[in-house]
Amino acid sequence: MTCANPAHRNGAWRPIGRSMAAAMAVVALAGCEDKNTFVAPPPPKVDVATPVQRPVTRYIEATGNTAPIKSVDLVARVQGFLQSIDYQDGSFVKQGTQLFTIEPETYKLKLEQAKAAEVGAQATVKQTEADYKRQVELVQRQAVSQSTLDTSTSTRDNAQANLQQAQVNTRLAEVNYGYTNVTAPFDGIVSAHMVSIGELVGVSSPTQLASIVAMDPIYVNFTVNEQDVLRIRAEAARRGLTPADLKQFPIQLGLQTETGYPHEGHLDYVSPTINQSTGTLAVRGLVPNDKRVLVPGYFVRIRVPFTQEKDALLVPDTALGSDQGGRYLLVVNGDNTVEQRKVQIGPADNGLRVIESGLKPDDRVVIAGLLRVIPGQKIDPQVTKIEQPQAAAK
Repeated sequence: MTCANPAHRNGAWRPIGRSMAAAMAVVALAGCEDKNTFVAPPPPKVDVATPVQRPVTRYIEATGNTAPIKSVDLVARVQGFLQSIDYQDGSFVKQGTQLFTIEPETYKLKLEQAKAAEVGAQATVKQTEADYKRQVELVQRQAVSQSTLDTSTSTRDNAQANLQQAQVNTRLAEVNYGYTNVTAPFDGIVSAHMVSIGELVGVSSPTQLASIVAMDPIYVNFTVNEQDVLRIRAEAARRGLTPADLKQFPIQLGLQTETGYPHEGHLDYVSPTINQSTGTLAVRGLVPNDKRVLVPGYFVRIRVPFTQEKDALLVPDTALGSDQGGRYLLVVNGDNTVEQRKVQIGPADNGLRVIESGLKPDDRVVIAGLLRVIPGQKIDPQVTKIEQPQAAAK
């Protein structure tokens, strides 16, 4: 038997080798497909917490302006030359402090003249009274006629009228003499003087000399919208408060540069009617200002506490979302699935937001990573606590 040619043998095995290589490639690919099978990622870890539950004071918040309780223009009520200015511009003065002097000598002489005329009138009254009594006795004795007594009676009555006129003139002279000394009508700060020494004042009409403004206490004027008015009235009715009690409601206010509401006072006046054009009610507060920190005309922030809720629910503002339907929270249910919950929000309180409705005390609220979760998605909740900011300054 003759052996085949080696070349012939290699050619015969070549198709077999190619088949075996193809089979091995198929097996390798199959193995790769098994290793690349898709595996779902684990649920994302998200921080959740139950809402904070604590007492919350409800406030009516507004903005307003301060105003003096008393402000008066000091005027010259008599004519004369200004003799002296007896205060420093812008100084605080007590009631009765001498501020201006207007040429008192002329009015002092007029007062003395009126007093002298009054003394003369008194002497005339005494003389006519004595003469009247004599004439009465003579008539009784029929020594003189009745007409003589009538003349004596008329003279006596005229003398008494002249005395009354002299007394009035004396009083007027005293008043005018008093007007030459312009004094502070109440405690306050006096503005810069508006006239100079030696200037003629009060010539044809009262001349303004300066102004004085009372600083302590001070008014705060602001307005309250109709909805808040209804809320206050409902709360007052629930608590059995009268309109007089409402005026004793405390108010708190702060300046633009101050933190919180460091100044406290109480309501002083509430308008009896609502302004129909604005739908607001005019309200005024009275605030102590012994250190004169508040100046009339300041813009101030105001809040009026009117009720307290014992168990309010609060969450961080960052946990709230919004869409066309309003504000919402993402809440995790018992299956660790995220739900979107529509809520009604209330005022901010010490860094957290009050939730009026739509939330329960045991709800788990997503407080961080809102962008990583969507409603209907399962998550791995990481239970934590809501950090409460420290109390804001009053």
